[in-house]
Amino acid sequence: MEEAVKQGIVLITTYGLKILGAILILIIGRMMASWTQGAVDRWLKQSKRVDETIRAFLSNVARYLVLIVTVLAVLSQFGIETTSLIALVGAAGLAIGLALQGTLSNIAAGVMLLSFRPFKVGDYVEAAGIAGTVKSITLFVTELATLDNVQILAPNSQVWGATIKNYSYHSTRRVDLVMGIDYSDDIDKAIDTVHAVANADPRVLKEPAPMVVVGHLGENSVDLTIRVWCNAGDYWPLTFALKKMIKQRFDKEGITIPFPQRTLHMVKAEA
Repeated sequence: MEEAVKQGIVLITTYGLKILGAILILIIGRMMASWTQGAVDRWLKQSKRVDETIRAFLSNVARYLVLIVTVLAVLSQFGIETTSLIALVGAAGLAIGLALQGTLSNIAAGVMLLSFRPFKVGDYVEAAGIAGTVKSITLFVTELATLDNVQILAPNSQVWGATIKNYSYHSTRRVDLVMGIDYSDDIDKAIDTVHAVANADPRVLKEPAPMVVVGHLGENSVDLTIRVWCNAGDYWPLTFALKKMIKQRFDKEGITIPFPQRTLHMVKAEA
């Protein structure tokens, strides 16, 4: 009986302090994990370029890293060799990383998109061979809506790895049109007519001033190059309106937009 009591005292003395130490480490580790998560979140909030999604993601990563260190400290408290355990976890992480290579690349690209912000929600962009209005940006995919309102979910790795055209980045855009007139028409009159149409539309900006020049002498027409500037939101409505108004004014002024034509010379063979 005395021997059993002595063994019990030895066990309590040996492992009791270790258990108390492990509990204390767990408590402190959880407190440190919560504090680290909050500190990272507050630090990232100071940057206007860091999206809320990426802020939550990085703060959670910091929290779990502290918890992993805490677990390793608890295991070492009981004399468990953590070196081999770390190597095993590293090997498992490598295997999982290889299996989820595509997913991890999308996460990495999502972090870059949310951090550097080449575009934001509401912008009209062209990337990875697709074009549309950005609806949302997550850690895995970028959601776009085409002009005919079709949803497109593009993997972030493809979007970040391609050339990105952001048509909404600047506040103004240039409308480029090409209008052909007949070779017999008065070029100066046609240019003045286009200037009158452009200057009469309030959506056309005064600076930079509208430009109308002879851009090309084609096979069937003298091609006028027309360049006017407008606010980005007026680009498509102004483009469609200018085409209609210039055609109507040309008709009124007797300026012809020629059809493709060919001149045939008939040679009569002698008998």
